[in-house]
Amino acid sequence: MIWELYLLLLLGLGLRSQEALPPPCESQIYCHGELLHQVQMAKLYQDDKQFVDMPLSASPDEVLQSFRQLAMTHNNSIPREELQKFVQTHFQPVGQELQPWTPEDWKERPQFLQKISDARLRDWAGQLHQIWKKLGKKMKPEIFNNPERFSLIYSEHPFIVPGGRFVEFYYWDSYWVMEGLLLSEMTSTVKGMLQNFLDLVKTYGHIPNGGRVYYLQRSQPPLLTLMMDLYVTYTKDISFLKENIGTLASELDFWTVNRSFSVSSGGKNYILNRYYVPYGGPRPESYSKDEELANTVPEGNRETLWSELKAGAESGWDFSSRWLVGGPNPDLLSSIRTSKMVPVDLNAFLCQAEELMSNFHSRLGNDAEATKYRNLRSQRLAAMEAVLWDEQKGAWFDYDWENGKKNLEFYPSNLTPLWTGCFSDPSVIDKALKYLEDNNILTYQYGIPTSLRNTSQQWDFPNAWAPLQDLVIRV
Repeated sequence: MIWELYLLLLLGLGLRSQEALPPPCESQIYCHGELLHQVQMAKLYQDDKQFVDMPLSASPDEVLQSFRQLAMTHNNSIPREELQKFVQTHFQPVGQELQPWTPEDWKERPQFLQKISDARLRDWAGQLHQIWKKLGKKMKPEIFNNPERFSLIYSEHPFIVPGGRFVEFYYWDSYWVMEGLLLSEMTSTVKGMLQNFLDLVKTYGHIPNGGRVYYLQRSQPPLLTLMMDLYVTYTKDISFLKENIGTLASELDFWTVNRSFSVSSGGKNYILNRYYVPYGGPRPESYSKDEELANTVPEGNRETLWSELKAGAESGWDFSSRWLVGGPNPDLLSSIRTSKMVPVDLNAFLCQAEELMSNFHSRLGNDAEATKYRNLRSQRLAAMEAVLWDEQKGAWFDYDWENGKKNLEFYPSNLTPLWTGCFSDPSVIDKALKYLEDNNILTYQYGIPTSLRNTSQQWDFPNAWAPLQDLVIRV
């Protein structure tokens, strides 16, 4: 993904209640239903994502009617070859609905290249800068005119995709993409991507995990306010901030209403946030894997398992022993219990967002709103210090509210409050450095590991993910 490349560039430069649920996806083709189940369980493609990314060749009603007739013909047990023919007839290949797009604000020699004295590094950075032209995408008008035929959510403005199997945008990936774009002086591209996210909040009340309807049930780490701060700091575009300050508030309200949780510590109750997706069913883009995993647990536990898998995907850490600790078998994905954890990083991101919102309102002359967000940050800061901070170890730790204790395993996310500036005592910086040294974290040759447990999960040892390097390096 582009954020890995961008982080390498940074290193090369040496730069430092009652829950109001989001609307679930109602598509009986892309999100749930017998058609989805039979096609995905037939494993027509190596990657389940391929099917749910394929546009329809006719209206959903027509496709579903044809499928019902086919199912009746075969007593609801359609042979694999017939399913293959059905998909080839009623669906189009992946990617047809997107056009390659070269950003209009791309320039051959942005200023940052001139600041790199090492010729080889400068040449490499120039090659990296060229990648923006390869990852730019623009949606065809058909998606706007016939949205029901696509799993893609229509976005008015072009955008940058992560690459590989991901031909749509993703929420928290896009923060690091925007950092790289601004380094390349591509402010118009950033503004367009920001506007796409703001439009999603206006339409759905939150930003989905990615730009597909099957991602609507879940979000990702909330970095929209930070994206706005990044853009406004670079461009001084206060009018854009003023136009959209209410939408930023709406996104934070989503997390307040749908992801808040009361935690008791030291005889007091504190409100913090967690990743939590109150919808069952397999993830459409990983349907067969989720279905097969569910077959390893009692039938009554399957909906909960699917909900926890979606919460893990919402965290961005899909998947990690971080969400398995405290379960019946912490080495098995079927033990996942994401929603039972109060995560350090999520609350640090929200703490930062509350501070930025207070600053935004102060700049706009809205003193009452500035005070409101300043108080929210103070409350969250106190809660994080009471529930997540460990003075003896010198770091913050996820809190397992079901078992009533901190998860003292190492993860780079334990230091997120330093990255977001969400702490009150400056001495915690030295304590955190000692924490890293005591755990020998800075000795790994290929970067800071995602955890110290090797479970074969993507977000575990020995893997080292780029955003987590950033969370520690730029502290």
